[in-house]
Amino acid sequence: MKPIKFDRDATKAIVGEIQDYFRNELDQSIGAIPAELLMQFFADKMGAYFYNQGLHDAQALVRKQVDNLSDDIFALEQVTRQVR
Repeated sequence: MKPIKFDRDATKAIVGEIQDYFRNELDQSIGAIPAELLMQFFADKMGAYFYNQGLHDAQALVRKQVDNLSDDIFALEQVTRQVR
């Protein structure tokens, strides 16, 4: 898997979320550089788990849509004497 990289705006937003979490939940402050290092650590070590879950969720959605489409196509079938 390719390493997970975020653009500058996404990195800034994630770093802000980490800093907010430390401040609000842990009653501690964390600088931007340590927060970015923490973000990169989680991306490197756990990103694949989140990515894979996203793929499984997408597969389930596609499978459901294909099933619905198959049902819709079957509903269009006309009655004939032909036995299938």
